[in-house]
Amino acid sequence: MQAKKKILVVGGGLAGCEASYQLLRLGLEVLLVDMKPQKFSPAHKEPSLAELVCSNSLRSEELTTGVGLLKAEMRALGSLILEAADANRVPAGKALAVDRKQFSRYITNKLHSFPGFKQECYELTSLQESFLSNFDKIILAPGPLVSEPLARALQEICTQNLYFYDAIAPIISADSIDFSKVFWGSRYKPEDKDYLNIPLTEEEYFAFIKELRAAEKVKLHPFEKEIHFEGCLPIEEMAQRGDMTLAFGPLKPVGLIDPRTGKQPFAVIQLRAENKEKTAFNLVGFQTKLTYPEQKRVFRLLPGLEKAEFLRLGSIHRNTFVNSPEVLNPDLSLKKLAHIFLAGQITGVEGYVESAACGLLVGLIVGSQVLEQDFIYPPQETALGALWRHTQKKEKNFQPSNIHFGLFPALKQKIRKKERKQAYAKRAQEHFESWLKIIQNILSI
Repeated sequence: MQAKKKILVVGGGLAGCEASYQLLRLGLEVLLVDMKPQKFSPAHKEPSLAELVCSNSLRSEELTTGVGLLKAEMRALGSLILEAADANRVPAGKALAVDRKQFSRYITNKLHSFPGFKQECYELTSLQESFLSNFDKIILAPGPLVSEPLARALQEICTQNLYFYDAIAPIISADSIDFSKVFWGSRYKPEDKDYLNIPLTEEEYFAFIKELRAAEKVKLHPFEKEIHFEGCLPIEEMAQRGDMTLAFGPLKPVGLIDPRTGKQPFAVIQLRAENKEKTAFNLVGFQTKLTYPEQKRVFRLLPGLEKAEFLRLGSIHRNTFVNSPEVLNPDLSLKKLAHIFLAGQITGVEGYVESAACGLLVGLIVGSQVLEQDFIYPPQETALGALWRHTQKKEKNFQPSNIHFGLFPALKQKIRKKERKQAYAKRAQEHFESWLKIIQNILSI
């Protein structure tokens, strides 16, 4: 008789708890270890599992948003995090918000109700520890604030592909851009269509600088300090350094000719396509610490972006993550240590819901491997599949992302803007229902 395979989950956040739950549902045994309450990260204060640190909101419930669609898929797959959220909901309009303590308690109690679940206080400091040899499969879900010893251990494996801060620029829906005010072209190659360019006159440039300097900024968490290193300075910090810093930096017009005037603009803001279909563009070099409302206000002052729809807003914050396309296999295991899987924000997904979704997916993947069943990955047209695809898509500058329709494959047919989100949602639901039947049949869930 074959001995039961042992599974270790490291990290008691949303991803670790969700992965554990999916494995337990499949009748497997799980040991979950967390360094709390012996040791806390700079952001955590409670000894409980699934502690919500920054907000009690799991964002929109509407199916015409990426996160609303993702939550619907997670509910259909039997997500513990969504079950706990629904059971401990507090009024929040069209958003899903929870009572933090009740939410955490619900998840803790549910996991401990399984005979195959054990929890221990333990800090993993090395991937070579003899303790790990007791387990066939290991899931690392350490969250964005990875402890220094574990971060060093990951760096030994990932080398230059481990990052400690993200630098996220806003992403804008292409159909919300006024193309009459922008032009295509790369530096010195006007025939190329790699970039959209927003030309600025001298007057427009200085008006933008003034608003950028005056805009309200996000208050830093105590554990973040001032994250100002040259690799990813906030756009507003560069503006503070001098009137012409941006004009000689990311907004330099060199090599770009506005076809409408035949001249080089005073300054140029470049937008780079996020996908082959060019349905979404990011503002190049616009990583920022401005508040979300201020980002929308200030960036909509730019020519062509007056009605910009933001699929993702910019940020710079403390966040440990790997360059997943380089270091992870499609099953989210490490290429150098294939029995160790990563889950949650460490993989480059951003947000509570996305982290839990990643944990759910990894739980199903590991469960199928232990049960010796072939796993079928979610279609990229689904929210879960689009998020998984993000961790696999090689990019020059891989950065964490939350779920938004810019991650989905473009729609094949042309649809009016107002109906486009419904079309994405309808297509996702159709693909998800077919995939769900396959997964339920494979794993008997």
